[in-house]
Formats: sequence, C-alpha cells, structure tokens
Amino acid sequence: MTQEFKPPYVSPADMAHALQQQGFALMDAAGVAQWLQADPADFEALTAPWDRLVPDAYLKDGGRYRKRRHSCFVVDGPQVRQVPHRAHWQPLEYNALHGGMQRWFEPMEPQQVAQPLWQRLLQRLGEAASNLRGARPWFVEAHPFRIDTTDGIGRPTPEGAHRDGVDLVAVFLVGRHAIKGGESRVFEAEGPAGQRFTLREPWSLLLLDDARVIHESTPIQPLDPEGFGWRDTLVVTCRAGGFQGD
Repeated sequence: MTQEFKPPYVSPADMAHALQQQGFALMDAAGVAQWLQADPADFEALTAPWDRLVPDAYLKDGGRYRKRRHSCFVVDGPQVRQVPHRAHWQPLEYNALHGGMQRWFEPMEPQQVAQPLWQRLLQRLGEAASNLRGARPWFVEAHPFRIDTTDGIGRPTPEGAHRDGVDLVAVFLVGRHAIKGGESRVFEAEGPAGQRFTLREPWSLLLLDDARVIHESTPIQPLDPEGFGWRDTLVVTCRAGGFQGD
C-alpha cells in the first residue's frame, strides 16, 4: 500500500512567505474560509455548478473522463472584470499534449460568476500574485474541472508534470467522491526537491509559483471496481501582461 503524505498546510498569515520561500503554499479548508471571509453556505452555492460541467471534446488520448468550463477575467486591485468569452490556448512548450491549438470550452454559469464569493476569490488571488510579482493588473483564467472514472481511470493532468506559462496557479480541491489516487506532486523546476500529498478537504488550496515549480496530479480510480467516482477542482491562473495567445 502506498504511503499517503499529509499536506504541509500553512496559515493564511504565513501563505505569502511560504509561496516566496519554497514556490508553493497550502492552506486547509478552515484557512481558506478565513482568507476568503466565507461561510459554508457561500461555498455550497459556489460548488453546485460542478454537477453541470460539460464534457471536454479536446482530449487527445481519446478519454471521456474530463468535464470542464472556462472563463476569463482581469483583476486590477479590487476591480474584477469578466472579459468576452475566448479560447483557452497554451504553447507546446508548456503543454506538449494539448498546446498549440485553440480550445473553446463553455463559459462558467453567469449565476456562479455573479456570486460575491467568486469576486472575493479572484480579488484575493490577485493580491497573492501581486505580493509575489508586484502590483499590476492580472489576466486570469478560471477552469472548473470534474475528473471521473467513466473510463475506469481518470487523469487530472494527462499532459504530465508541467508548468502553465503563467505567474501564479491556484488549485482548489472542491470535492472527492468514491475514489483513490489523485495525489498532488510539486517539484522544483530547476532542482531535485519535491513534495507529494493528497488534498482531501473540500476547498483546501494549493498555490504555485509557476516560474519555480512544476506540478501534476496522479490518476484516480474508483474505490469499488464496479463503482463510479470523481474529483472536482477549480484551477485559476494569474498572468501578467495579457492572456496567452494574445
């Protein structure tokens, strides 16, 4: 049996320091709730649309295990502005499997984007990016994901260990259901050091300095070989200067 390593959580007060010192920071669900000034009802309302995500038609491995949406924003201090719907694009340098092509996903639901917690979440991520790189407008892409076991195995990162070509990556674990696997792995981009841990608390958070670390999540399988399970995440990226592909 593979040993499971617990996430090395830090408090909201120590998050910025951890991110600067080691290139990543983890907060547990209680820390995230404090950081976002949110209560359980806020998170419950924000979580509901994961049951209405849309199948990803671009998976080059032929899989049917990923559902998602995608929306883009500009965050400038306290101001959050959604931009007209656009394609998600990455260069092959950062995504050898799905890079180099425009991928048009369905946008996030309007009622989800309008929630005060969503606005606050993007504002706090903008602050985290500014603490890391200096204050400026941030070009933000948001990706709600559901990886399931339709194919017997689901791959959260089919492209393997990677960087995203941005400044800050935020990975919120939204929920897990009847699965094993889904371990998060973070490695130095220019060195041998790495960490591995499994996020299990709904709305726990992994923040990554994309210039310094690479990351991946291991495949998931159903706990019951005849059963069905899934892993829900929210991935939000912040990039200076513009969206990739502009």
